[in-house]
Amino acid sequence: MRTWDIFCNVVDNYGDIGIAWRLARGLARERGLDVRLWVDDLRAFQRIWPVVDVDAARQVCEGVTVCAWCTPFAPAEPARVVIEAFGCALPETYLEAMGDMSPPPVWINLEYLSAEPWVAAHHGLPSPHPRLPLTKYFFFPGYTPDTGGLLMEADLAERRAAFVNSGMPGFWRELGLDAPQADELRVSLFAYENPALSQLLDAWATDSCPVTCLVPEGRVIPQLAAWLGVPGLQAGEAHRRGNLALHILPFTDQDAYDRLLWACDLNFVRGEDSCVRAQWAARPLVWQAYPQADEAHWDKMNALLVHYTEGLARDAAQAVAAMWRHWNGMPAAGGLAASWAAWRAQRVAIEAHAADWCARLRRAGRLTEKLAEFAENKLK
Repeated sequence: MRTWDIFCNVVDNYGDIGIAWRLARGLARERGLDVRLWVDDLRAFQRIWPVVDVDAARQVCEGVTVCAWCTPFAPAEPARVVIEAFGCALPETYLEAMGDMSPPPVWINLEYLSAEPWVAAHHGLPSPHPRLPLTKYFFFPGYTPDTGGLLMEADLAERRAAFVNSGMPGFWRELGLDAPQADELRVSLFAYENPALSQLLDAWATDSCPVTCLVPEGRVIPQLAAWLGVPGLQAGEAHRRGNLALHILPFTDQDAYDRLLWACDLNFVRGEDSCVRAQWAARPLVWQAYPQADEAHWDKMNALLVHYTEGLARDAAQAVAAMWRHWNGMPAAGGLAASWAAWRAQRVAIEAHAADWCARLRRAGRLTEKLAEFAENKLK
């Protein structure tokens, strides 16, 4: 059995560990690989996978050996394939041990996802180490077949279909909610702090149709509390203003979050992991890119927007683009309320497109498969 080590430095917002964990589970479950996941913040990991023991130096979860990445790093024999997630620097002692191996391990830097055109040209490029007899390869996830593809479990479509066909009534009951009314819009909101939030909430509160917004605990909660004029918000609370009902949900694990995305009519998502999961949900989405200096995230957002709106009728594409741009702080025509009204008017077309897009997205390939095949070719 091939051995793999995946190193994850949890920087912020659970996205890095979320992706590393999905990848590790997929490689172990679908490819039968012996995977160790090295994590430097087990408490953050526990937020998205509650069974994790934050005090264990070594534990097995879902067939993956989870190891605490401590400093100083205890000696460990390197795996045949070493994944450096998102450019995290490998421990120096581990790197030296890699250099002593013959043949050396396949060393891969798994990069962040982007829809920008340059990604395909950089995917798979080698980078020799300046001192050790090692070569690192850059592996870029992406939206086209000439990239590393996207994270998706082999059975994801089947699980989603089963939930949509029979699981939603029970899901709403678990949340203490009745089934949606015929004219009601159910929205999930997972966001970073956002100056546009109050405008969006105002638009929902004055909407002609009821809007139910489900908000997992996170960074946007203080802003919601300020808009409501309350000192704070906790999971389980519900508030109403006008035609908007707000429900605060506990921070949840990855599988439960998938079900939330599948159940809602529209999903506001942030960063990388939840954005991809929302696309696989085949539901309309509004994406908030991780804010970067000099508005570099606008390029990433626009690049995905170009892909995502391909094939949409002009009015529907403009409605989607206006919502995304307002939500990411870009200059856009009209106010957010006007953009929301335009989105509402194009909802049917946008919903149909979301389902079509999910099917088209498969053409890029599954990251787990493409990564495993890339490593196997390098090992030959």
